[in-house]
Amino acid sequence: MERREPELRLFDSCEELDSCLADYVYQISEAAIRERGSFSLVLSGGDMPNRLGKLTRPPFLRTVDWSKWHVFWAEENVVPKRHPDSFYRQAQEAFISKVPILPAHVIPVSHGVPGESAANNYEFSIRQQVRKRTVPVSPSSDCPQFDLVLLTLGTHCDVASIYPNNPVLQEDSQWVAWVSSNAPRESVTITLPVINAAANVAIVASGIDVARPFFHVMMDQKPNRHLPAQLVSPKDGKLVWFADASAASFFLRGSGTTAAT
Repeated sequence: MERREPELRLFDSCEELDSCLADYVYQISEAAIRERGSFSLVLSGGDMPNRLGKLTRPPFLRTVDWSKWHVFWAEENVVPKRHPDSFYRQAQEAFISKVPILPAHVIPVSHGVPGESAANNYEFSIRQQVRKRTVPVSPSSDCPQFDLVLLTLGTHCDVASIYPNNPVLQEDSQWVAWVSSNAPRESVTITLPVINAAANVAIVASGIDVARPFFHVMMDQKPNRHLPAQLVSPKDGKLVWFADASAASFFLRGSGTTAAT
């Protein structure tokens, strides 16, 4: 399959972005459940679970087939499960505990173990889900093909704890990697081949702090290791960018484009 061009969706406000992102997740989930009988969602950390708040309220709370959802993580900090910086804890508090997803369908990264062990354990957990056919295999590689991977653009043009020039950018055999160097905190991440094997990837750019990285990702023609987010390019899937007016401010000035109304 020929790679599709990324789609860019621009919004006047963060609130409008969040509302449309929740609708987008719902639509992808419904399509996956109709096609395969299950939906695999990969969450990134930070405020991503909060952005799905609309799904925790009517009518979505009643209409979503939550029993068919399977939740994974794109990244996780190497901290205890109850630590404030645990993305598992953040997602539980903001989203998962508010909807009837089956506990067995939430696949966490190991906590309380060294980073390398956590990465190895998590890759084993994902491989188990592939063997169970919860997650299909990509038609172009041996990587899992998640239905939807949700990522957040960071201030260093990072995504999923993958920072500029980090050795993880070169990883092409592991599904999950341990991030220890050139990063603010030790963490684990799914690797770029896994992200790029997904059926759908959405990257959220929100706030003035990411205006410059967003501009560079959109405007620089040649992907490079200084811009990890620019290396996200699903081989057999679709990439959609969700950006609010603040994040897109430099880009809008340079391109003459206007945000959605």
